[in-house]
Amino acid sequence: MRECIIRASKENCGHAIEFVRSILEENQCDSPLIQMQVELAIEEIFVNIASYAYPSGNGDVCILAEVSGVPKALTVVFKDSGIPFDPLAMKDPDITLPTEQRSIGGLGIFLVKDNMDKVEYCYADGKNVLKIKKTLE
Repeated sequence: MRECIIRASKENCGHAIEFVRSILEENQCDSPLIQMQVELAIEEIFVNIASYAYPSGNGDVCILAEVSGVPKALTVVFKDSGIPFDPLAMKDPDITLPTEQRSIGGLGIFLVKDNMDKVEYCYADGKNVLKIKKTLE
């Protein structure tokens, strides 16, 4: 797995997306739909970490990514030392309700779960670890 450590700030989200995009390009993933789904997931996860993990505003996100297996699949792991938080424990929003009746929050991780083939969370060694996987073929 390749690794990239990025300061957890919303302004650095583009660096996280570019890191993963470069791995997709190296592995000839040229599906615009898959690229969009992966980039959406990266943005949602990174911005959530940048927004909530570090109340002091100081912290890093370690991103590990690789393409492997048959069929080819992208695996991306986000690690941060912020406040322990399992986004998968949140209840999915009721998207059948009219917009004005919906609760605020939760739509981002819902979109991640909807667009990725697998999403897992654990808290290990003092770190939040969120792993996503997307089949590329």
